[in-house]
Amino acid sequence: MSRVEALHALLPQTQCTRCGYPDCRAYAQAIADGEAEINRCPPGGSEGVARLARATGRPALPLDPECGAEGPRQLAVIDEAWCIGCTLCIEVCPTDAILGTHKRMHTVIEPYCTGCELCIPVCPVDCIALLNVTPGQTGWDAWSSAQAEQALERYEARQLRLVRAAQAHTERQIAKAQAKLADLESHTHGLEGPDAEGEAARKRAVIEAALAKARARQRGE
Repeated sequence: MSRVEALHALLPQTQCTRCGYPDCRAYAQAIADGEAEINRCPPGGSEGVARLARATGRPALPLDPECGAEGPRQLAVIDEAWCIGCTLCIEVCPTDAILGTHKRMHTVIEPYCTGCELCIPVCPVDCIALLNVTPGQTGWDAWSSAQAEQALERYEARQLRLVRAAQAHTERQIAKAQAKLADLESHTHGLEGPDAEGEAARKRAVIEAALAKARARQRGE
């Protein structure tokens, strides 16, 4: 196991981004690279800092207040009477813990919610509340290794799904552009002579530019 993987395994995997990094792995990488302190994970709390201190040999610092405070595990709860089905909460949930479709009521799948709170600020009707489900227990006392493993599995599955969806979208764009290039004459119907040639050249340039952009995105550029 690499140093980054070892540090990553010590994090609670809530993917809350309160550490200032896009996910737990990015935070682990920053710690390994010496770019981040070990006290930036509120969900892990003081015990989480202690674990990272032992793994890195650094002193166990108090939790950085800029990242938030240690607290009990929170569960997101949607007020179904006010939910407008905008799907914004679904789009930001790192573990696909929210079920619903456009203009239909959403609901939280309780075992999969990490309490990351990312759904709260995006809700336009303020219909999501946080419920304290571990009163008297905070940090790693409120969150188990099994829950962390499940959260990581679901997060990675979601990331893979998003990548595949983006790839499929790009492939559809490429196919659509290629079809337009192959049938360019139909897009200049009714024009003749120089006008037709000029319009065809303009459309070809636009389509080829879109095609080049899509192919670059497909290559990860």
